[in-house]
Amino acid sequence: MAPIPRLRAYDGPALLSYGFRPFFLLAALHAGLAILAWLPFVAGRLAVPTSFMPVDWHVHEMLFGYQAAAIGGFLLTAIPNWTGRLPVQGKPLLVLVLAWLVGRFAVSASALIGWHLAMAIDALFLTLLAGAAAREIIAGRNWSNLKVVVLIGLLLAANLAFHLEAGLTGSADFTRRFAIAVVLMLVMLIAGRIVPSFTRNWLAQRSEGRMPVPFGAYDKAVLAGSALALACWTAVPDTIATGVVLMLAAGLHLFRLARWAGDRTWRNPLLVILHVGYAFVPLGFALSAAASFALVGPGAGLHAWTAGAFGTVTLAVMSRASLGHTGRPLVATAATQACYA
Repeated sequence: MAPIPRLRAYDGPALLSYGFRPFFLLAALHAGLAILAWLPFVAGRLAVPTSFMPVDWHVHEMLFGYQAAAIGGFLLTAIPNWTGRLPVQGKPLLVLVLAWLVGRFAVSASALIGWHLAMAIDALFLTLLAGAAAREIIAGRNWSNLKVVVLIGLLLAANLAFHLEAGLTGSADFTRRFAIAVVLMLVMLIAGRIVPSFTRNWLAQRSEGRMPVPFGAYDKAVLAGSALALACWTAVPDTIATGVVLMLAAGLHLFRLARWAGDRTWRNPLLVILHVGYAFVPLGFALSAAASFALVGPGAGLHAWTAGAFGTVTLAVMSRASLGHTGRPLVATAATQACYA
């Protein structure tokens, strides 16, 4: 990975000096507050003027509120490293932040303003993020990472489909799974590059021995197989054929994780948590397969992916980026380790 590029001359608020600063903060605040609101909302003790059912509002805001903010913060920080270009900051970054904030208000007030208008407003953030990412990657001729823009586009499509299905049928049953599948593909792609890379960098400075296998042909095959398994799970989650494909994907990811030498990172909590977070990916596939065979409820695999993989990997990446890009040592403090626990 290329060195972090220098910043432009900037004398504005520190919060807008780098993409991770506002979006990681907003992601953390939104996750906590949305959960606190959802519990009384689903129990009927709190009225949220949204056109979504309580469970759909919860899923939507975790994916397109919390997770979208975390993805935005990561990409706005990582893309300058990939391309060697200067990062987005100041007023352009503020526009992205405001687009995300307005989307959250629109979704939670969609019963008042109408779900069509809420959908249009909510789509603005991912549209702008995809445009910003595409511009920087193309300008930096970093063609291999254009696939990230495609996945952001799929996430935008999933958001629009979520609004449409919920608005037209009253429930977003199909698009809940589609949205989770798209975010999971993003996590598998990004983690598959950064986890072995960070692990190799740390191990190379300290000892000889087994090193992580870098991203290669096997990883591409795993991603292709996972896309097929998730397509089956999205379309027909309760069939035996889907269960078999999901279980095969679980095995592929378990072997992928074993190739990254995670057992050698136990002295570094910032690395251990990345491997632990990714372990929820094969666990989610296995539990979703078990749900297809009617052995467990469908929520088991779903929450292994969302609360487990998405939440843990995101927390690990936010911790590392916040330390690394503020010039502090990449060492997990006692407070950071408590958050992991």
